[in-house]
Amino acid sequence: MSSIVEVHDAEQDLSGIDRLDAGEEIAIASDGVPRARLLPITVAGVRSPAGALRVTYIADDFDAPDPLVQALFGN
Repeated sequence: MSSIVEVHDAEQDLSGIDRLDAGEEIAIASDGVPRARLLPITVAGVRSPAGALRVTYIADDFDAPDPLVQALFGN
């Protein structure tokens, strides 16, 4: 279900955004003509590492410059 809100009303009062939590879509209109649509976003939750590479430790110097690679580039 969607509601239509005029641009001026949307600028003045954004309290209608709470309706997005209920799954409602809100159309923003200018002179009665819908111009934009606000849709609710569903958040899947906090992501956690998949562990696909089985990496359990990263060395302190992991991102330190490698002297052999630097020598190849003349640094």
